[in-house]
Amino acid sequence: METEVYTSLAALGCLCFFIHRVASKAQPTLQASNPDFLRFQRLFFVVYFPALFSDWLQGPYVYKLYSHYGFAESQIAVLYVVGFAASILFGTSTGPLADRFGRRLMCVCFAVLYSICCFTKLSPDYFVLLFGRILGGISTSMLFSSFEAWYVYEHREHHGFPVEWISSTFSKATFFNGLLAIVAGIIANFAAETMSFGPVAPFMMAVPCLVVAGIGAGLWWPENRGSVTPEVGMSCMKGLRYILSDLTTLQLGMVQALFEAVMYIFVFLWTPMLEPAKPPLGLVFSCFMVAIMIGSSIYSICTSKKIKSEQVLLAACGLALCCTLVCAYSSGAPLISLGAFILLEICVGMYYPAIGSLRSQVVPEQYRANIINWFRVPMNLITCGGLLWLHSGTENNAETNRHMFLMCTVVLAGASYMAYCFCQRFKPAPPAATIAVQQEPLLKPEGV
Repeated sequence: METEVYTSLAALGCLCFFIHRVASKAQPTLQASNPDFLRFQRLFFVVYFPALFSDWLQGPYVYKLYSHYGFAESQIAVLYVVGFAASILFGTSTGPLADRFGRRLMCVCFAVLYSICCFTKLSPDYFVLLFGRILGGISTSMLFSSFEAWYVYEHREHHGFPVEWISSTFSKATFFNGLLAIVAGIIANFAAETMSFGPVAPFMMAVPCLVVAGIGAGLWWPENRGSVTPEVGMSCMKGLRYILSDLTTLQLGMVQALFEAVMYIFVFLWTPMLEPAKPPLGLVFSCFMVAIMIGSSIYSICTSKKIKSEQVLLAACGLALCCTLVCAYSSGAPLISLGAFILLEICVGMYYPAIGSLRSQVVPEQYRANIINWFRVPMNLITCGGLLWLHSGTENNAETNRHMFLMCTVVLAGASYMAYCFCQRFKPAPPAATIAVQQEPLLKPEGV
């Protein structure tokens, strides 16, 4: 299967280059040439990308490190579940803390906690690693809430840029996230395997990236806040009550929880599905990341053609559903499975900028980080349930994988239905408001 994987990677690379060129040319002129907006984007990326890069450095070697220390598969499954459980139990409090004490401060705390998490990987002691997984679960909640909350506030409230431009930033972030993942995988493999430093090396390499992200946020980012409720617990419950009282927010949150649960479960399914054919797994991972980059460019093209973000979201959920259904019945056909996996990752690339753009319009500013973390609670619960079932050992691997993909299909059917209901209910901001903002002198390109 090695030849097929190399061919797929080459074809995907060419397709990615072509679609990215088309997406770049389709970008609106005012947005693409506005120096203030581009400067602000760079300020965000220069901190956010090192944080993402540190996460990708660790990803390929988490399981291998635990296996290297001699832990059984059931013990490793517990470590993973503890990480997701920590995100449920403690992650929901990081949102109110960010809204109350500052999103920049929470981004700096993320860098500190995740660095400590990396250092715990130096110890082969199971309980030290459990503690590290708890810190990792909390840090992940911060990574996927505080950074976005900081950006959206600065974009809308501080700089006054049009809300439609937020999708451009999230699309670029998704595209370069895929590129960062490929580079991180190569560097991690070089350090751990080629240089024979072992599976702990990528975790130590992640620490300098986290230091850059933490120092960059502390020095270059202004502070912003959401809710001023003095009690964190009260603020936390206010965020939950808002979700339950606002149907539009609840529907968007359910789409996120269901889609991302499938995405996380897929991480544990694709390797055993393809391993019997003995493909080069590193190159398969690269194919997935290039597919995500293609998906983000497709999103940019769609929005430039006036296709709404909610419509792209619905298409991504529906197409992903078809992919998991194919995967459920393709266990004996690795090439079909690989094609379905790549198409699923394209859907992921379309999904991320769409959901980010819609969250920026739907979630209220005062509880933004709080509500984003609440969205992750059902996602983590579903993922934990899926992992426990996956490692229960009551069925053979082929049957377990088939049932897991069928379960993912059902979950994505729920996500698709919620996305459809959201499309029917969601009312974006009136264009007149955007036009008024675009007339500000700050937004005029140079020479106007």
